[in-house]
Amino acid sequence: MKRLVYLDYNATSPIRSAVIDTMTAVMQSVGNPSSVHAAGRGARAKVEEARAQVAALVNARPRDVVFTSGGTEASNTVIRGVGAASILVSAIEHDCVFAAAKESGLPTYVIPTSDQGVVDMEALRGLLEKAEKPALVSVMLANNEIGAIQDVAAIVALAKEFGARVFTDAVQAAGKIPLDFKALGVDYLSLSAHKLGGPQGVGAIVLGPTAPLKSLIPGGGQELSRRSGTENVAGIAGFGTAAMEAMVGLGDMDRIRALRDKLESEVRATANDAIVVGSGADRLANTSCLIMPGVKGETQVMHFDLNGICVSSGSACSSGKVKVSHVLTAMGFAPELAECSIRVSLGYRTTEEDVDAFVAAWKSIYTRTRAR
Repeated sequence: MKRLVYLDYNATSPIRSAVIDTMTAVMQSVGNPSSVHAAGRGARAKVEEARAQVAALVNARPRDVVFTSGGTEASNTVIRGVGAASILVSAIEHDCVFAAAKESGLPTYVIPTSDQGVVDMEALRGLLEKAEKPALVSVMLANNEIGAIQDVAAIVALAKEFGARVFTDAVQAAGKIPLDFKALGVDYLSLSAHKLGGPQGVGAIVLGPTAPLKSLIPGGGQELSRRSGTENVAGIAGFGTAAMEAMVGLGDMDRIRALRDKLESEVRATANDAIVVGSGADRLANTSCLIMPGVKGETQVMHFDLNGICVSSGSACSSGKVKVSHVLTAMGFAPELAECSIRVSLGYRTTEEDVDAFVAAWKSIYTRTRAR
């Protein structure tokens, strides 16, 4: 069997060994965090330790961290639970944000981006002027498909001129760039553990001390009545450990960027018509969106899979559906080009040999399709 080359970290990352150790130890104990006896207090201590660890990842107060089942629940809770009169979303937001905005029934305005995937600030100003107030602005900190990083602090400054609150989806940014909730100035921020090397099925909302948040899940009043339901103690503890590991791992980003740049350089050297999407913008060090004109993304994904290499076409949540990326079309790419894109995302286990394997497989399909 071929060695598996995993280059789909933006879909999910390999769980870290320290996280497995933490979760295994927690699962060997017992206790409901809401129980007042010794076992319950022990479980509560594990949850609160993890809350402090996740807060440290983003420089926030532990009491302002609300644990959820993941990034999708976090986005839905914020968009539908802040009491906004209208919603402004960037054209390249994750599908869960668009779906939540639609479900809310509120007037929704789409903020256009440049051809590099960066929010158009003048267009945002115009939308804020006409949007029903109070508005909620939702702009992801780093895009999951192309890696473009937004100037969220500047977006916040503009939004505050109109009394709008700001939510940033930081699911992809966390662990790849330093995060400072206070410096960003946002009212809400979302996280997901499995993007950091933690377990799937656990995430968080970080909110400002005065930011309103209506729970979408009423019940026993857990998480200060902001998200009811018995906490996933093992998952939350694993999230905390992953957050600590990710903070240390920020020092590895230069190595990962060098691997990403090598990959893109060799692809460009092979093909004059290959496109590296958003290469002119500030991007996550690990993310590369590549277009091979004339070869559909799903065809490329199958080719790489047959060669033991895992990549995606679009976001993982929708990669099983045959549809053109809304991110690329929002950036101005024609559908016939947008459908020929793949996403390659590197991570803490990625090696130079992995990059070499990808480049060899890319050259193989490119050469074969051009020889027809």
